[in-house]
Amino acid sequence: MSSQLEKVQELISMREQARLGGGEKAIQKQHDKGKYTARERIAQLLDEGSFEELDMFVTHRCTNFGMEKKHYLGDGVVTGYGTIEGRLVYVFAQDFTVSAGSLSETMSLKICKIMDMAMKMGAPVIGLNDSGGARIQEGINALAGYAEIFQRNILASGVIPQISAILGPCAGGAVYSPALTDFTIMAKGISYMFLTGPKVVKTVIGEDVSQEQLGGAVVHATKSGVTHFAAEDGEEAIKIIRKLFSFIPQNNLEEAPLVECTDPIDRLEDSLNEIIPDNPNKSYDMYEVIGAIIDNGEFLEVQRDYAKNIIVGFARMNGQSVGIVANQPKYLAGVLDCNASRKGARFVRFCDAFNIPLVTLVDVPGFLPGTGQEYNAVILHGAKLLYAYGEATVPKVTVTLRKSYGGSHIVMSCKQLRGDMNYAWPSAEIAVMGGAGAVEVLYAREAKDQPDPAKFLAEKEAEYNKLFCNPYNAAKYGYIDDVIEPRNTRFRVIRALQQLQTKKVVNPAKKHGNIPL
Repeated sequence: MSSQLEKVQELISMREQARLGGGEKAIQKQHDKGKYTARERIAQLLDEGSFEELDMFVTHRCTNFGMEKKHYLGDGVVTGYGTIEGRLVYVFAQDFTVSAGSLSETMSLKICKIMDMAMKMGAPVIGLNDSGGARIQEGINALAGYAEIFQRNILASGVIPQISAILGPCAGGAVYSPALTDFTIMAKGISYMFLTGPKVVKTVIGEDVSQEQLGGAVVHATKSGVTHFAAEDGEEAIKIIRKLFSFIPQNNLEEAPLVECTDPIDRLEDSLNEIIPDNPNKSYDMYEVIGAIIDNGEFLEVQRDYAKNIIVGFARMNGQSVGIVANQPKYLAGVLDCNASRKGARFVRFCDAFNIPLVTLVDVPGFLPGTGQEYNAVILHGAKLLYAYGEATVPKVTVTLRKSYGGSHIVMSCKQLRGDMNYAWPSAEIAVMGGAGAVEVLYAREAKDQPDPAKFLAEKEAEYNKLFCNPYNAAKYGYIDDVIEPRNTRFRVIRALQQLQTKKVVNPAKKHGNIPL
């Protein structure tokens, strides 16, 4: 055999070795846990045959604790680029079969390389996390490696979409990269995230807690809001990423992909004319309204099980990607609280960063009262939502369905926060507060002198409702652009979005604002 062929043969066998990661036994262990390997995950994520791997032959440089005797090609992470539905993306997938996917200096260099390439090319980055944390044998070099990744996450924020899937452990400093990215997807049963593990929790504060209770997918999807999607397994997590990608652009200078619309834009939805109950204290399901006005009822909800009093997610209207923000009267009457405000604000800022128009459906009675909320800084959290809408320069279309009272009216994309088109249904009640509360303030003293105070207050409430709890008072001042028939909502919103396609608004020149955090 010629020396040339021998060298080719050597390359082929080294590639085979690299593709085995930590070896067949380690791969079997990964499969036994119900987990896929790094390369299997990339194959599921990307279009078939599109993956181009980089840095396959990188090995670590550590000589401490006998590490110089253990070398694996690729050093515990698979990096490269490929396509999703033909669109360029950069990917890294940690390989748990190599040193438990622990982060070394060289692993960090590999990840940073593709992040730098993604910024240069204006393409998204997807991280598939499955790691035991920092490689302890490398000490400060591993910590420096994390910090290098975080710095890139920060600089890339708002420039290219960044998505993190947690498909195994993600603990300690490792959690900060997913936290800095735009969307986090966790898989139930196989993934967890926490800064300090159960053993440290037990040692420091004496609390007994399992990994699942401390940082499992369900916990972060319902209690903390750390994760945006909780998938049933690793495979579903990958499918969610692909679906999410269909709604978002490649970078902050591009538009989201346009899809051919098969749903008539002038489709009338008669059910909406009757969806609002006669009793203002009765609820209805906002999902029904969303499903009725978007293309083919296709809605990708974000943070579905967290702060259910507000609904956020992606849909299309006439094939154009939009971000939907809607109060949910079925849960806590659609009231705004700390968590709902944060959830809404973060979503609004993502859409604004990536040129995705906002459609806001309003039915909000106010902010949740009480010491629990005030002590948890509901003022600051509410201000985040207010700030996000006021800062946003994308097209903003707001439809008020029923209640829109006081401060909560303002923060839900009102006219003065540069709402472009503000519509209301005839059932809208836009006022400083509801009738009952208003007459208590306005007529409490007068009522005491009446022979029948309750009857007097009821009359005054009816009077107040007639004057103020309707959309026409706001429309009189131009704060509402039009009062629309509910069944026409889809058509009117699409027409508004078409008109707003050439919108140009620029915020004042500044380094950056100081959002209330």
